[in-house]
Amino acid sequence: MNTPHLVAALDLADRGVPVLPLRAGKVPFGNCPACRDNVCGGRPNMKTPGPCTCPRPCHAWAAATIDPAVITGPAWAPLWKQAAAVAYHPGGIGLTVVDLDHAAAVAWARRTLPATRTVPTTRGEHWIYRGAMPSANAVRDGVDIKSTMVYARWLGPGTGTMTVLPDAVRALIVAKPSPVRPVTVAVPSGGGECHHRTPAYLERGIAMAEERITEAASAVHATVYRTFLAVLSAHGRCGCLTDAHAARLFAAAQSKGETARHCADAWSNARTALGM
Repeated sequence: MNTPHLVAALDLADRGVPVLPLRAGKVPFGNCPACRDNVCGGRPNMKTPGPCTCPRPCHAWAAATIDPAVITGPAWAPLWKQAAAVAYHPGGIGLTVVDLDHAAAVAWARRTLPATRTVPTTRGEHWIYRGAMPSANAVRDGVDIKSTMVYARWLGPGTGTMTVLPDAVRALIVAKPSPVRPVTVAVPSGGGECHHRTPAYLERGIAMAEERITEAASAVHATVYRTFLAVLSAHGRCGCLTDAHAARLFAAAQSKGETARHCADAWSNARTALGM
């Protein structure tokens, strides 16, 4: 028996919109039996499909498909009975969703952005533009950009004429202020040069920290804090750690849904714990 979400998904797929089921909490399923509860080692976040050997990528945005054989097939059929919503991959069809999470964000968009198709959400609105771009969370208070390599909930067709993605939206991920607080670290007493940490060592450490955060499947808050603590412990006292390094870690944390405020607090708490 077809559920309302399955019917909606098939209708969208027929119109060329790649879809996937979401469970409660707006979270994607591991979309095949071998990947239930992420046992295959895949990454159910918005950015990266898993390394599993399923017939096709089966996690988050990478699972989105227009193939009715997949949507109604044995792997997905049980999921629609549990699904709480339908999601789609905006970037996969050349769209960008400006997700406005509260009334103040909607008011800002009405003052700032060109009118386009709008869809009501629980707390705000989705503004949908023609054109794809990189996705980013918290580009300003209550505003996320959902386009490539993310999913968005399907909440209906909306109203209004869809317009071309404006430069004002593209600029949000370029010109947004860095949420990173200035990193003040002590320089070694023997001079400014760091003798025990090469640039390659630092780069490798930052890259590993980014990966640790983006691969977190649960306990994201705790993972971010522990990672910040480890980076500051290893690199925060020698004078080599810069705001640019910290910004990379903040960006990784925000890709997992952390807010700029959470990132700044975790960074500050880690520095305090280390007596910095």
